Amino acid sequence: MTVLLWATPTGSQTGSRQERQSPRQHTREQPPDYRADCGTVIEGSEVTAYCHNPYPAADRVQLHVECARWWDVDADSEPVELRPAGYAELTQRCWKEIRAAWISHQPQRAAAGT
Repeated sequence: MTVLLWATPTGSQTGSRQERQSPRQHTREQPPDYRADCGTVIEGSEVTAYCHNPYPAADRVQLHVECARWWDVDADSEPVELRPAGYAELTQRCWKEIRAAWISHQPQRAAAGT
């Protein structure tokens, strides 16, 4: 039996060039992504989304529904802007079964000082 070991150098060696150089890349901290908390309930051919926004910035939410049958038209609700502490119920339906339902978010940045 022959065992072949292959070693590759790593950047964790003490005193390596990578460790001696100070990082010059400036990483800008991303602002928090304020997305409303949403849950969906499917009952037969109807889906309801319950959304609450506990954050200090608005979030624009929209319910999307994909129907199971090829002839059944997929549907999207009207977008709703949830302001801080806002609540909304969004509903959509298919003629027959629902294959999938999801919520899309478009969070807004919080105003400075909030």
